[in-house]
This record gives sequence, structure tokens and C-alpha cells, in this order.
Amino acid sequence: MSERVLMCGNKALAEAAILAGCDAYFGYPITPQNEIPAYMSRRMPEEGRVFVQSESELAAISMVFGASATGKRAMTTSSSPGISLMQEGISYLAGAELPAVVVNVMRGGPGLGNIAPSQSDYFQATRGGGHGDYRTIVLAPSTVQEMVDFMPLAFDLADQYTMTVLVLADGILGQMMEPVVLEKKQSKRKLPPKDWALTGANGRKQHIVRSLWLADGRLEEQNRKLQTKYEQVLKNEVLFEDYRLEGAEVVVVAYGVAARIARSAVDSAREEGIAAGLIRPITLWPFPTERIGKAADKYGLFLAVEMNMGQMVEDVRLAVEGKASVLFHGRSGGGVPAVEDIVGILRQASGSGGGEKGVGKRK
Repeated sequence: MSERVLMCGNKALAEAAILAGCDAYFGYPITPQNEIPAYMSRRMPEEGRVFVQSESELAAISMVFGASATGKRAMTTSSSPGISLMQEGISYLAGAELPAVVVNVMRGGPGLGNIAPSQSDYFQATRGGGHGDYRTIVLAPSTVQEMVDFMPLAFDLADQYTMTVLVLADGILGQMMEPVVLEKKQSKRKLPPKDWALTGANGRKQHIVRSLWLADGRLEEQNRKLQTKYEQVLKNEVLFEDYRLEGAEVVVVAYGVAARIARSAVDSAREEGIAAGLIRPITLWPFPTERIGKAADKYGLFLAVEMNMGQMVEDVRLAVEGKASVLFHGRSGGGVPAVEDIVGILRQASGSGGGEKGVGKRK
């Protein structure tokens, strides 16, 4: 289909995964992502593909490992506490260099928290989450259409780099309804053959998929191989969006739903004559460190807006390398930043609300 249809984020993402060639889906119910497994339970059998409601999140990620090892496009979804339970399996996927797509529709934490939207899983997503020296590519949609568009990208990136790709959404994006275009697209990437897949060794040399390396120095060699791959991701796969940076005095940095709110705040601030702009990271790893670092050469003040107590702000501070000041505004436990609160901070930071004038723009 290519016409615009009205769908909630979770269902749109699920259909997009099917269009992207998802062969097998394994999942366990948890709010606020339950619409995904419910949708997949109907649609995957219709397409002649595999759907399994696993007995737990630990089982789901292990099933993803098994299906991926056979060369299939495998996927699971969950929400924050469920993703925590999957961390050992994701580390195993990284060690074995298997492609997989994992979707986290974030809810409040820590612990069971609540079922309200949050962005407090940023550290977990961008720092690996499990044990060992590994990374996952992290995509952060801000619209339902991006939840659709990122599914073929996620599967392609997973196959290209033989690693886990994490799509980091939240309860708002999962539940909200927006018009989307759903269509099957041909990949423009040259994906490597899956000549490592376990497809039966009759007539060929056996393949071994493992994450256990006991020979002296062998594990270090494997880790260096992984780091070389991650360097290629850092070089080639950084995505971000600039918005109204011309003449800016204060640059807001936000992702996902928080970026949508921040975008409205930037527009409101501009209407008041406050020179605000926005940089939206689309890949949280690899983070747009170079882009923000270059912006810090020109703009002297940044404001990180998040739905947590301050996580991405650490990457912003690392990126500016002390060349600019970095402020933070966040809401946690299901709280959502308000446009008027962000505008108030921008007003004060720019000098319009009693703050120091001229603090924002570098000559």
C-alpha cells in the first residue's frame, strides 16, 4: 500500500517491519508496546512467517538469537523492564556478530516504574546495556512516520554490520495516531551475503556461531574486530537534523518526542525574537558528536531537553568539549516537558528574561 493511512505508532511500526522483510517475531506482552505483539500475532501468520509469544523476555531474545543464526531477519519488541531482561541476550548477539532488531517503547523507571512515556533508557541503549565491550546502533524516531521509515533502515543496518539495531521510541509515539505512508522499498545498500548462517552443513564446511573465545588472546582479537566495525558505523551512519540555527544564540538538543516539543518551543521563541535553534540527534549511537562540536565553535550556549533526569546531556557536554555552556531541562517518571517551560529557559538564557545578555552567540 502507498496511500496515507491513520495508524497508531505501535501498529504502524509492526506493519513496517513486515514490509521490511521480518521473517520471525518473538515477544512477550508489556505496556505500552502491547499493540506490536498483538498486531504481529495476526499478520505474521497471514504472511506465512513466524510469530511466537515467548514465555518471557529472556526467552524472546534467545529465540531472536536462534532465528538470526539461521540467516533470518529476526525481531523482538518490549518496554523498559523487559528490555533490561534482554541485555544478556543482546550481549550474546554482539559477541556472535548476529544481526537483530530490538524495539524499546520506553516507559518510566527505575524498576517497574509506571506505564507513562519516558526517555530514561538512554544510558542503557547507548552504552551497550549488557556486559562486555560492544555497541548497538540506536535509532530515535520522533514521528509515527519515522517509526515506519526506520524499520527497513534498522534491518538493513543490522544485516550490513551484523549487529543489533535498537529502535528507541516511547509510550507517546507508540500510542499516538498519525497519518503514515506504508510501502515496500528496495534497499539501496549493498548487503553482504549471509554465508555464515547455520543452514545445514551437507556438502559444505560447517559454520560455527559463538561468543565464547577461550584461546589465549583470541577474545581480545575478537574485540578488536568488533571495534573496527564500530569505527565504520561511526564514520558512515551518523544521522541528525538541524532546525532554525541561523543566527541562533541558544541551541536546543533533543531527540524523539522531546525534540517535537523542543521544535515548537524554538518556533515560539523565535516569534518572541529569541534566537533559538535545534539540533535533533536521529542516531543516538553513533551520536552526532562532530556536528555538535562544530556548532560549539559558533554557538556559545546549548540546552539539552530530555524526558529523564539528565542522560543525553552528558554526550552533549562531551561533544562541546568545554567550548560552550550546556544547560539541562528534563522531566522524569512519565513527566513531559512543556513548550512554555522550555521557552522560559530560552528567554532567560538569551537575556530576555533577566539573564546575562550576549551569553549565547560566539563572535
